[in-house]
Amino acid sequence: MAKDLKVGIIMGSDSDLEVMSEAAKVLEEFGVSYEITVVSAHRSPNLAHKYATSAKDKGIKIIIAGAGGAAHLAGVVASLTSLPVIGVPIKTKNLDGLDSLLSTVGMPPGVPVATVGINSAKNAGLLAIQMLALSDKNLDDKLVAYKNKLEKDTKIKSEKLLKVGYKKYLPARNASGIADAGGKK
Repeated sequence: MAKDLKVGIIMGSDSDLEVMSEAAKVLEEFGVSYEITVVSAHRSPNLAHKYATSAKDKGIKIIIAGAGGAAHLAGVVASLTSLPVIGVPIKTKNLDGLDSLLSTVGMPPGVPVATVGINSAKNAGLLAIQMLALSDKNLDDKLVAYKNKLEKDTKIKSEKLLKVGYKKYLPARNASGIADAGGKK
C-alpha cells in the first residue's frame, strides 16, 4: 500500500508481526495507506536511522513503532524525526511486557513517544487515524461512525445482560468466541 502513504508501521522483529498486524488491519478498515516493515534499533541501527530520517520524504505522517524487551525502537525513531511516533510495547516472555512498556513510555523531555498499552497495536492504529482525521473530514466521519457503532454494540450487550442475567450471558458469550471492540471476549 504505497499509494498516498500516510502511516509507517515498523517493528523490532518479525516475531512482533502478529501484534503489529492489528494496526494494519485498522488502517485498512478506514482506508488509510501504510507500509509495514522490520526495523531494529539494536540489530540494524543504520536501517532505523535511514527509516526515521527518510519517512517524511516518503509522505509518511505518523510512525507506529512496536518492540519488545528493551524496546528502544520508538524512542530512537522519535529522536530522529519530527513526525509523531506511537509506541507499541510488545509482551515479552520474562516480564510480560512491563519492560517494553517502561522502555517505550519512559522518554526524556523533548523526545515524546505516544505510548499505547502492551500489545495494543489496534489502539495505535486508531490513534493514528484520530491524528489524521484532524485534517481529513472524510476520515473524521468514518471515525465518528466507528465510535457510534462501539456505543451501539455496547448498548446491545448491556440490554442482553440485563434481560438474561450473567449466568446465561457468560456461557453464551464464551461459546460464541466473539470479541468486543477492545479485543476482549
